[in-house]
Amino acid sequence: MKYVGLTDDPAARKEAHGNPPDWSQRPFSTEKEARAWEKDMLSRPGYKGGPGGEGWRFGYVYTITSSTKE
Repeated sequence: MKYVGLTDDPAARKEAHGNPPDWSQRPFSTEKEARAWEKDMLSRPGYKGGPGGEGWRFGYVYTITSSTKE
C-alpha cells in the first residue's frame, strides 16, 4: 500500500512518517494543481491518504511498512 500526501515542509513530514526509504516528492506551483494530483493518486488502487491540512506545495508518496507511520 502506498501513502499519498501534500505538505509545505517535506523534510518534517518525511521524518514524521518514519523516514521511508522510498520517499518521493514533487513540487507544485498552485494549490489547484496539487489537489488535482492528490485526487488522481488517491483514485488509484493501492493508494491511500490521511486527513490532509499540511499544505500543498509538495506532494509525496511512500510505501507503508511496519517501520513507517501513516
